[in-house]
Amino acid sequence: MKKTILRALVPATFALTLAGCGGGAEAPAENAANEHASEEGHAEEGVVTLTQQQITEAGIEVVRPTIGGVAGAIEVSATIEGDPQGVQVASAAIAGRLVSLTRNLGQPVGRGDVLAVIESREAASLKGEIEAARARAALAQSNLRREQRLFAERVSPEQDLIAARTAATEANIALRLAQQQLAATGGGGGALNRVTVRSPISGQVIARSATLGQTVAADAELFRIANLSKVSVAMSLLPADAGRVQPGAQVEVAGPGRRQAARVTFVSPVLDETTRLVPVIATLDNGGNTWRVGETVNASIIVPAGGDRTVAVPSAAVQMIEDKPHVFVRTATGFKAVPVTLGRRNGGQVVVTAGLNGGERIASTNSFTLKAELGKGEAEHED
Repeated sequence: MKKTILRALVPATFALTLAGCGGGAEAPAENAANEHASEEGHAEEGVVTLTQQQITEAGIEVVRPTIGGVAGAIEVSATIEGDPQGVQVASAAIAGRLVSLTRNLGQPVGRGDVLAVIESREAASLKGEIEAARARAALAQSNLRREQRLFAERVSPEQDLIAARTAATEANIALRLAQQQLAATGGGGGALNRVTVRSPISGQVIARSATLGQTVAADAELFRIANLSKVSVAMSLLPADAGRVQPGAQVEVAGPGRRQAARVTFVSPVLDETTRLVPVIATLDNGGNTWRVGETVNASIIVPAGGDRTVAVPSAAVQMIEDKPHVFVRTATGFKAVPVTLGRRNGGQVVVTAGLNGGERIASTNSFTLKAELGKGEAEHED
């Protein structure tokens, strides 16, 4: 009986022993797998996995760094001014009292439009001279016709005909002179003692120093008219920088929410007496009234490259990760964040002194989405 019980226990004990051995063999295998997964996760730090379709949908543009021939940029503060060729003054040609003002600040005007009316004794005198000269010219013409008739009838000598013809010519000259003098003042219409001030160009009123009823002197400025379809960007450069700038150089003008290209049109050959800097002017198209005269903007003057092998990337391609600059380099499965060392900025580009060799393909536009995706993946890994 005892032998029978022993025979039944031996297989059960042997099975338990095998089970215990089997459980011990599986634990090391699981631990090895976990360690391998941990190593893989560590190797994938800084990597964002994306398909080509995902890259396209995210609007990420992939470009190559610029190698050599990197143009420099001189960045300065500038002021928007009216184009010197498109700003003119409307002034009073004679002294008098302002009895009418037809335009205010900001209003558009056309060439020849009436801006103001001046009441003046001098205008009355000029118009009186025109009337007198016109009467003398009419009398001289009448005498000439009479002498021509008498000479034809052989009643009057030729000498009287010549004298009458000369008097008529002189009277016409005097009349034209009086009319030109009045026209020079802006007169020619309206009341006898009034002259008009007209706009010299088409544009917009940007300054008005006239007040209704005011007595103004001759040559006093009343209005300032500007054609603002083009404006000027006024800059001041150090002499060393000005020597690198030539007319025709491109200028990137930036203001709040605006950016536009301009061209250098003037580099002064002399220094400003007060600042000891070189005045530089660029012309900027303003057909959409984007820029306002008097506002301060940032200007980057693009200057020729030095011909070196400098590596540069777009400023938008650089992202700060853990307070260090990184660039996302394209890989077979997505992008990898590569730490870089930055140098000077050249307009919209920044020089990379270490971290890239120039042969990579990098994310430029919307690279910040890769930074966000990378941060999301690291947070999930920590969890």
